[in-house]
Amino acid sequence: MKLLKFGGTSIGDIERIKRVLSIIKQEGQSREIAVVFSAFGGVTEDLLKCADLAKRNDATYQPLLLAMEKRHMQLVKQLIPVQKQSTVLTYVKIRFNELEDLYHGIFLIKEFSARTSDYVVSFGERISAFILAEALRALEIDTVFLDAREVIRTNDNFGNAKVNFPTTNQLIYDFYSQHQGMLVITGFVASTEKGETTTLGRSGSDYTAAIFAAALKADALEIWTDVPGVMTADPKLVYSAITIPQLSYNEAMELSHFGAKVVFPATMQPAMRRKIPIYIKSTLDPENKGTLICETSETSKLIKGISSLNQISLLNIQGSGLVEVVGVSSRVFGALARSGVNVILISQASSEHSICVAIKTSDAQIAKDIIEQEFHYEIIAGEMDKVVIMPNMAVIAVVGENMKHHPGASGRLFQALGRNNINVSAIAQGSSELNISAVIRQSDLQKALNALHEAFFLSDSKVLHVFLVGVGLIGKTLIRMIYQQLAKLQSDNMLDIKIHGLANSRHMAFDEDGFELDQVPVPSEKDLPMNLQVFLNTMNSMNFSNSVLVDCTASQEVAECYQRVLESKVAIVTPNKKANSGSLEKYKELKKLSGQRNIKFLYETNVAAGLPVISTLQDLILSGDKVIKIEGVLSGSMNYIFSELGKGIPFSEVVAQAREKGYTEPDPRDDLSGMDVARKILILGREAEQELHFDDVSVQSMVPEDCAHVKDVAEFLEKLKGHDAHFKGLLEEADKKDEKLRFMAVLENGKATVGLKSVNSKHPFYALEGSDNMILFTTERYHEFPMIIRGPGAGADVTAAGVFADIIRLGNYSR
Repeated sequence: MKLLKFGGTSIGDIERIKRVLSIIKQEGQSREIAVVFSAFGGVTEDLLKCADLAKRNDATYQPLLLAMEKRHMQLVKQLIPVQKQSTVLTYVKIRFNELEDLYHGIFLIKEFSARTSDYVVSFGERISAFILAEALRALEIDTVFLDAREVIRTNDNFGNAKVNFPTTNQLIYDFYSQHQGMLVITGFVASTEKGETTTLGRSGSDYTAAIFAAALKADALEIWTDVPGVMTADPKLVYSAITIPQLSYNEAMELSHFGAKVVFPATMQPAMRRKIPIYIKSTLDPENKGTLICETSETSKLIKGISSLNQISLLNIQGSGLVEVVGVSSRVFGALARSGVNVILISQASSEHSICVAIKTSDAQIAKDIIEQEFHYEIIAGEMDKVVIMPNMAVIAVVGENMKHHPGASGRLFQALGRNNINVSAIAQGSSELNISAVIRQSDLQKALNALHEAFFLSDSKVLHVFLVGVGLIGKTLIRMIYQQLAKLQSDNMLDIKIHGLANSRHMAFDEDGFELDQVPVPSEKDLPMNLQVFLNTMNSMNFSNSVLVDCTASQEVAECYQRVLESKVAIVTPNKKANSGSLEKYKELKKLSGQRNIKFLYETNVAAGLPVISTLQDLILSGDKVIKIEGVLSGSMNYIFSELGKGIPFSEVVAQAREKGYTEPDPRDDLSGMDVARKILILGREAEQELHFDDVSVQSMVPEDCAHVKDVAEFLEKLKGHDAHFKGLLEEADKKDEKLRFMAVLENGKATVGLKSVNSKHPFYALEGSDNMILFTTERYHEFPMIIRGPGAGADVTAAGVFADIIRLGNYSR
């Protein structure tokens, strides 16, 4: 014997109903089964809505009732052949006539008691089960319709009635013994000894199925729903949630207590007593094995699931007069119990100075008043403080029987929360080590669930949630690189990258599930107008774990927001030099904040695009080396200009060529001024632990004085021709000494210079050509022969590749 239960979502429309009938027919071919049905999807809610309207003397309940009747009549006509419809249509019509009379009475007296509510909602299951029993009969399956009110006996606690199991079990067994055929049973409903209709409370149809399974000593209980089983977390909040293959009864009870809605404690109790396995399966994917709930736990996982409750308030009860006073806890919980306030979680420090209790927010003020009334004299005497309510909280719980066999579960939990800037206000864990619970801010709930899910279920895999500002040439190239490499990163590196926010100077766009990257998504007029503060607020409100702001702009405004971003525990990856080349105080503050919060601030591309310059320098310093001198050709555009100049091409013509090829900024004076190189050597100096201010950098500009203030670029290039002879003279002077001109930066003895120099054939810069960069580190270890780093130091491809490498490095850091 097997019991199958189908919920309202599984029979929500004609297509789903047909799928359910097919499942039942297939199951019934191989073994004896009985079936429990809920009301059709949404019917219970509509029945209660009609009652509420009638109670408020609102006659609009009538068209809603008529629509329900038409829906049921239509289902009869769709499921049952015409020649067999008459009896069923009559049954449905009589039930709705009874409902019409009921609602009319509620309308007249403007009252709707719990007793009447139970009777009203019972019509949903009674009608659906009857229709479906006849639909199965039409498929040549011998069915017996059973109104569960005939056999399930309860007390008169309407809305959540308690079952009299000895009487119920005997009645069920007697009915089963006296009837042949597949039982089709109404879920949710029962009756008192007086014949009054009652309901079994939350998830009552599941409970009905478990009661019948236990009474008939079934081999298995299958609960069919629209989800593939019990999930490791709420899939609406954790997109990577997966189905749990197997749970023990205790694990399932813990998860259900803390909000897992697929199965409820009451459902499991009758099955637990008989050790009946419970299967949670999906009508949308019948072949999927779903989740098995039984005596034993699968041993391969440290924890089985993460659950949560929101709309929680934390009450803090504290005072010096509570220490070593016997009976304080008894008075607190006794007062709450007498007032019907349910306590969800308790946490007490060993000092006995304070007790924290988590309760529903709706009960918070009542609970505060009750406790303060109970301890009225202690508060007056100053022995106890007034009760403090901390609203807008949530409880998260990690559940698993294997925690008691493996140390470190709580450490992993708090490390994951701490890494994501999530503060824990209270903690609770029983000696059974089945559950570790923590109270956090409700605003942090989604981030906490994702962080814990990654820590416990995806520990070998990481997801980075990217918010990209600057979708220009570098930003577009970066997106393209991520898309091309993503499959390899997922398979080989267990790293997934999702881009949730995009912004350029005019527009911004967001996608909570992550943008599709096969076609580079560029924000446009159809999206939101760009507002940096709104962009950052939206990023924070999405509250993903492992979030990263990627700044591919040269914006001072964006750089000024880095402190706020790091304080939000969001990592930063950027080629933008503005933050690190600004004031020394701000540079130190960002570095310190990054270290204190353990949030990465990566900027390898600040100096030489994708070349490993900054990381190499940091490794040298970290390993105890000391920098004596740094020399660098740090501008690809400037190196191109002076390399081409050596071929005899006039200076003005070379500058124009560099601009046309995209080596320089739209206004070449931005490169020729030397300010960009100055920022780079300043950053390298600071990374070498030298207290450098921008005033410590001496810059020789290559912009002739009479060209500096010309507004039009074309006019500037024309005017520059008048200086070709000067630069030709510099070249000829270098040639006479068999030297070459290089625009370079030198840092030595705490001072930095940037300008044009000639180098001889023994200098590494002598052979440098094109747009390559070269950096020389002379250190205590690399003294006689400096460390040399050389390669392309400019261009969208190499810069984007450097940013991409930092993003991947960030994924490795967060493991």
